[in-house]
Amino acid sequence: MANVVVVGGGWAGCAAAVAASKAGIGKVVLLERTDMLLGTGLVGGIMRNNGRFTAAEEAIAMGGGDLFLAADQCTRHRNVEFPGHQHASLYDVAAIEPAVRTVLEACKIEYHTLARVRDITMTGTRLNSVITDSDDEIYGEVFVEATGSAGPQGNCSRHGNGCAMCIIRCPAFGPRQSIAGRAGVTERHGKKPDGSTGAMSGSCKILKESLDPAIVHQLNSTGVAIVPVPEELRKADSLSIKACQQYALKEFAENMILLDTGHAKLMSPYYPLDKLRSIPGFQNARFEDPYAGGAGNSMRYFDMAPHDNSLKVHGLDNLWCCGEKAGLLVGHTEAIVTGLLAGHNAARQAAGRNPLVLPESLAIGDAIAHVNRQMQTEAGLRLKYTFSGAQYFDRMQALGLYTTDIAGIRARVRQAGMSSLFAENVFQQAAQLCR
Repeated sequence: MANVVVVGGGWAGCAAAVAASKAGIGKVVLLERTDMLLGTGLVGGIMRNNGRFTAAEEAIAMGGGDLFLAADQCTRHRNVEFPGHQHASLYDVAAIEPAVRTVLEACKIEYHTLARVRDITMTGTRLNSVITDSDDEIYGEVFVEATGSAGPQGNCSRHGNGCAMCIIRCPAFGPRQSIAGRAGVTERHGKKPDGSTGAMSGSCKILKESLDPAIVHQLNSTGVAIVPVPEELRKADSLSIKACQQYALKEFAENMILLDTGHAKLMSPYYPLDKLRSIPGFQNARFEDPYAGGAGNSMRYFDMAPHDNSLKVHGLDNLWCCGEKAGLLVGHTEAIVTGLLAGHNAARQAAGRNPLVLPESLAIGDAIAHVNRQMQTEAGLRLKYTFSGAQYFDRMQALGLYTTDIAGIRARVRQAGMSSLFAENVFQQAAQLCR
């Protein structure tokens, strides 16, 4: 039997598995539905922009830097600036997944791909096991749900532009199954500003070689290319449906903003191909991933689990949540830091220790608590929150939480009593407390 079972191998699930392992637990099993880890991290690539720098350095100071350092090692460009964003790092989307596997293996985590969880067993309000499509039954003491909030196909058809065969790849590997929902928990849906359900993923990938050589040169040399869009071809109305509201700025409507993550990351949730090819420099453009980026993108923020600020799911004895499953936090950094807390607290529960709530004097602790409060309101469900922009970054700055001063960040973590927290063996601590 596993001590901790993590369902979902995106950034959040990988972080949860790493945190549980580093906390000294005996066995961690990570189950991923598709044939690759990282989920939307396979088409993402942006780290350390704006307040994400602060959050990443807080996590590193707390002993949870393994995945951030892996991303740093795969970085193609550092200190990139583009509209509304400073000091961004862009990792190579082709190199990152093997690097993350190396981290999991170093932590002796047993991970399985092609292992979609389709069912659970319970006793009362306690999870006993999860069952995969292959009829494997994995028992655990404690469980972490990191299944995300995107898909299945029906949600994209009903609330978006239809299934785009995106990186979630529901048709190939089966739809996401909500563990909390399966256990009878009433979950929440995020909303667009107009009140309709969900939000569209925020960017597409273009095959870099299909672009004008001058654009390719600019991307390769600086990491960013900004190409003005003729007024008649602009798509300003699409900005409000994006999950990534930090990019819903007029500059992203008036220009094609491309980032180099190996492919050319187009900062738009979709762009009709005939319109795209009418823009100078894009005459031969081809979408790489999502595969139907001219028609749409995945819909997100369905089935979010209600939880407390330790990320324990309400109504269940031994289920924790992280990433988009835990709420309306957007981005890789946001997924990693919630995964670290959920995995660490899962290990604490297995060790018989009380869960930890991060203090709101830290950006990570404040973000988790603030978003949880906001999600109790109708207005809050219409917003998306991120360290890198929009409403929450404004809050970070107003509270004095945003800084790029690494020494200052470490001092703040130390003052909060959180230094090296995620590197501590909670089982050894539990044994010492019992003496």
